[in-house]
Amino acid sequence: MAAPTAYSLIATDLDGTLLRGDDTLSDRSRAALARATAEGARHLVVTGRPAPRVRPLLDELGGEGLAVCGQGAQLYDAGADRLLWSVTLDRELAETALGKIEAEVGLLYAAVDQDGVDGLTLIEPGYVMPHPTLPAVRVRRRDDLWTEPISKVLLRHPSLSDDELASAARGVVGSLATVTMSGPGTVELQPCGVTKATGLALAAEHLGLGPATTLAFGDMPNDIPMFDWAAHGVAMANAHPELKAVADEVTLSNEDDGIAVVLERLFEAR
Repeated sequence: MAAPTAYSLIATDLDGTLLRGDDTLSDRSRAALARATAEGARHLVVTGRPAPRVRPLLDELGGEGLAVCGQGAQLYDAGADRLLWSVTLDRELAETALGKIEAEVGLLYAAVDQDGVDGLTLIEPGYVMPHPTLPAVRVRRRDDLWTEPISKVLLRHPSLSDDELASAARGVVGSLATVTMSGPGTVELQPCGVTKATGLALAAEHLGLGPATTLAFGDMPNDIPMFDWAAHGVAMANAHPELKAVADEVTLSNEDDGIAVVLERLFEAR
């Protein structure tokens, strides 16, 4: 394990990792991050949420730096409120992929995150937001999902588990899209080849940093590429078994300030 001073970049997922179940950040976690950044480390949010759904949280954190959003499809500059880089999912490919999955598993309910700093989350009839606190606009029919450029498609199935849906989707979409599972009720299609690792690598390069000095925290399979890229990956106690299997360390849950426990050990126990 690297020495505490080796970590100059701390990459944290949000839901199920840094945030508690009620979407709040504990005082202990806030203090631990402040201590780490005071000692020279950079904190980088790396999340599946699109930039517009991250902006209020970054304001709360006092963040004016970068954030990797949309599963790596967006590099957001919070201070300037603009995207430095973004990759959209071709809407025709998305429709084709969705049709292939439905041919395999039956009726799906879909939603999309539109591209851009003011992009909306659109949900079709029957789709239920996994995070009810996040704003969404319900459309009348599926065709209305494709009116503007999108960064990803979110999928739900009335009876299959997330693992079953993700496995079935990977089996039929091929190179049309990348399939990820980022939280309860959250199976997603994003641009092919785009992952949290590709977004994190771009952000780190922008900051003049690299994988050898990166400490990453996460809780779901979509964090696996990020763990593979970083020097040290820490899974939460509440993490999916697939992520725990590749983690270098398992900490306490997001409800028990698992990130703070690790950062206090690394940046305060000198």
